[in-house]
Amino acid sequence: MSEPSNSKTSKFHPALSITNVKTLIPITLDLESGQHHSWAALFKVQARVHDVLEHIIPPTEEKAIAAYEKVKADDLPLWKQLDVVVLQWIYATVSTDILTSILIDGDSAEHAWKSVADLFQDNKNSRAMYLNKEFTNTSLVDFSTTTAYCNRLKSPADQLANVGAPVIEHGMVLKMLQGLTEQFQFCHCDSKQEDPT
Repeated sequence: MSEPSNSKTSKFHPALSITNVKTLIPITLDLESGQHHSWAALFKVQARVHDVLEHIIPPTEEKAIAAYEKVKADDLPLWKQLDVVVLQWIYATVSTDILTSILIDGDSAEHAWKSVADLFQDNKNSRAMYLNKEFTNTSLVDFSTTTAYCNRLKSPADQLANVGAPVIEHGMVLKMLQGLTEQFQFCHCDSKQEDPT
């Protein structure tokens, strides 16, 4: 005699196998670091890998919307469980300050995702000022290698682009040169030139 099948309890979904999302998304997002772009990029990668991206970014094309709604309707209990899993991922990878700001009883993953984004969008001007100061004050003397220095410059520059205040390429080059220490200054402009006569 065969065992009765129960699709509601036996159906496997890859997102349900995640026990510690912090191993997959190693960034803890906070308002001071301004790593929203990096955090969101990593989060979306994991959402795609585990087939739950539509829980934070619903489809917009007509056919995709219809397919999504059908999947949702076909197994609503599973959909609700996956939505809570993704919501849990968001809560586990943000700081206490952000969590306190977005925490709502009975929230959805999509709404929490938008709430996090809004925190950073609403604070664009002050974020731009903070990041520009960080970019301007970065100097090679604070780093053990030129690679670490360049990577550090790139981080606030990328974040400035994300808040609508991009650093132009020429400005990036000038800042890199400005931050170099004396050992990298090969040209001595005050050196005496020989008189050809």
